[in-house]
Amino acid sequence: MRCVGTVVRGIRTPIIKENDDLASIVVDSLMKAKDNEGFEFRDKDVVAITEAVVGISEGNYVTVDDIATDLKEKFPSKRIGVVFPILSRNRFSMILKGIARGMDHITMLLSFPSDEVGNNILYDDKLDSSKFNLSSVISESDYEEYFGDFLHPFTGINMVDFYRDLIHSENCEVEFVFANDPKVILNYTKDVLTCDIHTRMTTKRVISEAGANSVYGLFEVMNKPINGSGFNPEYGLLGSNKSTEERLKLFPKTGDKLVLDIQNKLKELTGKTIEVMVYGDGAFKDPVGHIWELADPVVSPAHTSGLDGTPNEIKLKYVSDNKYKDLSGDELKNAIKEEIRHKDKDLKGKMITQGTTPRRLTDLIGSLCDLTSGSGDKGTPVVFIQGYFDNLADD
Repeated sequence: MRCVGTVVRGIRTPIIKENDDLASIVVDSLMKAKDNEGFEFRDKDVVAITEAVVGISEGNYVTVDDIATDLKEKFPSKRIGVVFPILSRNRFSMILKGIARGMDHITMLLSFPSDEVGNNILYDDKLDSSKFNLSSVISESDYEEYFGDFLHPFTGINMVDFYRDLIHSENCEVEFVFANDPKVILNYTKDVLTCDIHTRMTTKRVISEAGANSVYGLFEVMNKPINGSGFNPEYGLLGSNKSTEERLKLFPKTGDKLVLDIQNKLKELTGKTIEVMVYGDGAFKDPVGHIWELADPVVSPAHTSGLDGTPNEIKLKYVSDNKYKDLSGDELKNAIKEEIRHKDKDLKGKMITQGTTPRRLTDLIGSLCDLTSGSGDKGTPVVFIQGYFDNLADD
C-alpha cells in the first residue's frame, strides 16, 4: 500500500543563458536528478519550467527605446492617458520608463484602494465615506493631502512618488488621477493606453465605446518586432520583467514547441508519457498583504495536452461526513475507494456539490510550481511532480 501521495521536487539546472538549448538542459538535469535521487519516471509525471528561463533562452528582449518607438507610432500626439497599471518596480517601472521616453505628457489613472493584483495605493481605513468612497474621483492634490503618507507595507515605498520621479526623469510631464471607473480618463485625454492584465479586454472596450480617439492595451505594444527586437504576438508587454536598467525580458512565445520537444525527448529516454508545462506566477493571494500573486497574463503560457481541463475529484470529507457517516476504519476507506473508482459514471451529476472547486489543472499545478521554485536563489527553474493525478484508490 502506498504511504506517500504527491511528491514535488525542485530540479537544479545550470544557469540558463540566451540561446541555450533549453530542452536538452531540462532533460539532462532530470536524468541526473533521477540518478542522484533514485526515483523512477512514471506516466503522468509532470515537468514544469519557469517562464523566466524560457524567455531568457529565447533571447526575447526589448529595450526601453523599443517601447518608446512603438508608442510614438501609435500615439503621434505624444499625450496619453495610462489606465490601471499595476504598482510594481519589477513589472511596470521599465514599461513606464519607455512610455515616458516616448511621450510628452501622461495622465495616469490609478485604481484604489489597490491595483488589480492587490498592491495598495492608500490605507483602506482612511477612506471616509463622507469625503471619499470607491466611486469617487480623487485628484492628485487630494491624494497628497489625505493619503500622501502611505507607504507600501512590504517595500516601504509610495508608488505615486516613485512613478512621478521616474516619469520626470524622462523629461515627461505627469498628472495623477485616482478612480475605479476607466471612463474617467476621457475627461483628460482621448488617447489611451490600458495597462491592466486580467480585465484588459473589458477595459479597452469600455473606453473605446465611451468615445476615445485611440485605445491600445499593453498586449498590443511590442507585439511585433521593432528594428529586430524581441516581441510577443499574443501578450506584447504583459508578463514582462525587468532585465537591466534599459532592457526587459518578455513573456515567452515558443513554449508550445519547447514542451513538445521535452515530452518527446523524455519519451525516447524513459518510455513514459510525461506531461510538460511552462509556468509563470502562481494564482494565489497573500492573506497578510492581500496581494494576488498573478501578475502574468496566464499561469501557464504553454503545456502538453494531458494538462488540459480541470480535476475530476470527489471531496473526501464530504462523502465521509455524509454518505458514509456510519462507517469507519477499513470499511470506510474501501467504500470511498469504490466511490472514487466509479466517480465518472456515478457522480458526474453531483460534482458541483460533492467535488472540488473546478480550477484548471495548469493553474493549480503552476501555482504549486511557483511556490516550489520561488523567485529568488533556489536555483531550481525546473519542477518535477509525481503522483499529482493519483488518488486514494491507486494502491
